[in-house]
Amino acid sequence: MNHVMEDIEDEELGRIVVQVNPRAKRYVFKTKSDNISVSVPPGTTRKEVLDALEQLRPKLLAHRTLLPKRRPIDLAFTIDTEHFHLSLKQGTTHRFLARSELGKMEIICPPDANFGDEQLQAWMRKVIDESLRRNAKVILLQRLTELSHQSGLRYSSLKINASHGRWGSCSTRKAINLSFYLLLLPQPLIDYVLLHELCHTVEMNHSERFWALLNQHTGGRALELREKLKAYHTSY
Repeated sequence: MNHVMEDIEDEELGRIVVQVNPRAKRYVFKTKSDNISVSVPPGTTRKEVLDALEQLRPKLLAHRTLLPKRRPIDLAFTIDTEHFHLSLKQGTTHRFLARSELGKMEIICPPDANFGDEQLQAWMRKVIDESLRRNAKVILLQRLTELSHQSGLRYSSLKINASHGRWGSCSTRKAINLSFYLLLLPQPLIDYVLLHELCHTVEMNHSERFWALLNQHTGGRALELREKLKAYHTSY
């Protein structure tokens, strides 16, 4: 199972998600719409990854320009999922206001807001991410606890992160990490990811025994749900 290093934030390239793959013999970079993922062999240091990024920077930047950009956040931007609803509306003052409660967020924008400004876009994404994080700490913890009791699969701790590279992970100590972008998925896929990580508390690999266990707890739909999950991304 891959081990995830701490993400690297680069001003030009954006978020770099680094995974240590025991089977990797060389660096493998993949450019995505919201991040760049790199798979590295065991023993690779953070400095070595940074050095490789510098060598490949021109090529990675060229690939990024070919990818479709994330849709801009403006008055027409909405998020409408089962667990999170976001809307923006024009206000009358020259200040941005954010109203947030469990499962819902509204951003009030000044009449002269320049949505083409990159700094403003970055600020709004940060505000939305923090709201998603707060919601996830409540909603995902509650659901993970329910599924743990139902399945009999126990975990030791839960951390919520902003991972763009993976929906979740589980350590050998049964510590589960979940991306707050899970809140943007339909409930059956949220449950699939949570059960996937709970099954890793018993089977720390993707062997036949792992898939048999996951099938047992998903009504035999493990592979079907895995395929459906591929249509979604850890972004908005």
